Amino acid sequence: MGIVFEDMFKNFHMENTNIDATYNRPEGDRKIDSPVLLIDLPGYIDQLKNEKAWEENDRNAITIYKSNKLRIILVALHKGANMKTDRPQNIFTLQVLKGKLTVATNYAATEVDKDKIFAIHDDVPYTISALKKSLFLMTLAE
Repeated sequence: MGIVFEDMFKNFHMENTNIDATYNRPEGDRKIDSPVLLIDLPGYIDQLKNEKAWEENDRNAITIYKSNKLRIILVALHKGANMKTDRPQNIFTLQVLKGKLTVATNYAATEVDKDKIFAIHDDVPYTISALKKSLFLMTLAE
């Protein structure tokens, strides 16, 4: 009586993509692309905050989804940290989950806080600055 969930994708020919182990994440084998993917955001937030990179640097980030057209990255910044790009090639959004950021472009500087989403077209240079300890999702599209 209805379609079994797995049957919806039986003719969908996409390989699952995993991330291999890295220095910061030696356990490796983290799935980041699949025909369907449920992302445990609280789990990734806990992981970021418990890694040595968060203790030793002004930021930490983890790619939680990646295909050839879209990437979602969870980013944590300590107060005062900056991220800058002079030649961006992707349209992107950022959604603040916690904290407060300033996003400066050639057009304006905009404060973005919890529950707000900020969008930028490709080819617009920007600087993201953490006004408080902050956590946000960055989505990059081709």
